Amino acid sequence: MSAKPVIAVVGLSNRPDRPSYDVTAYMQRQGYRIVAVNPMYAGEQILGEHCYASLTDAAQALAGQVKIDIVDCFRKSADIPPVVDEAIAIGADCVWMQQGIVNDAAAAKAEAAGLKVIMDRCIKVDHAMGITHGVL
Repeated sequence: MSAKPVIAVVGLSNRPDRPSYDVTAYMQRQGYRIVAVNPMYAGEQILGEHCYASLTDAAQALAGQVKIDIVDCFRKSADIPPVVDEAIAIGADCVWMQQGIVNDAAAAKAEAAGLKVIMDRCIKVDHAMGITHGVL
């Protein structure tokens, strides 16, 4: 993989003490382009990135410039199905559910649509350990 994938972080917090902020800052430092998604902070800046209300809004705003490759989810397991629906709709390649997040039905739907699914894994930890899952 020549260019690094673009990572949309769904549920990114603007609070430095939150795991989503720490993990995202780490991935930024590693040279990954981040797309912030959180309806609570839509229109604001988090880690220097414009925050979008939804994946759909982000994909539409960035169309022709950036393709979202990985959808990194910092949401409760029960909130994953609509995120997967949006990830499928925008043509993402991968849905990554952070540590502690598992939704088998949503994972099956994403896989059936051709997306790679990683569940219950931290993207920062895996990246630091050199575990790419074929997507990083």
